Amino acid sequence: MTFVVTDNCIKCKYTDCVAVCPVEAFFEGPNFLVIDPDICIDCDLCAPECPADAIFQDTELPPDQIEFIEINADLCQKWPNITEVIPAPEDADKWNGVENKLPLLER
Repeated sequence: MTFVVTDNCIKCKYTDCVAVCPVEAFFEGPNFLVIDPDICIDCDLCAPECPADAIFQDTELPPDQIEFIEINADLCQKWPNITEVIPAPEDADKWNGVENKLPLLER
């Protein structure tokens, strides 16, 4: 099992979750974070830290977010590892809660 970053992280990209990950499983793209499923130890420290409520255990994903399992697994192989908190985008709060942001994902 692993945790998965989902749609609501797109364009919000808060990094509070990164600070609590004991195995450095987060990877950073232009406007989204992902978790490497091969590194994640299923500890559940990250999900409560996410201000966007965008992190779920893979077995508890909302049905409309299932595709993010593959997205996380794919993009973690392409993006750099992130291990420290960075400021969220200035307009992150504006995007928090906006639905169907997948077309806005910058790969």
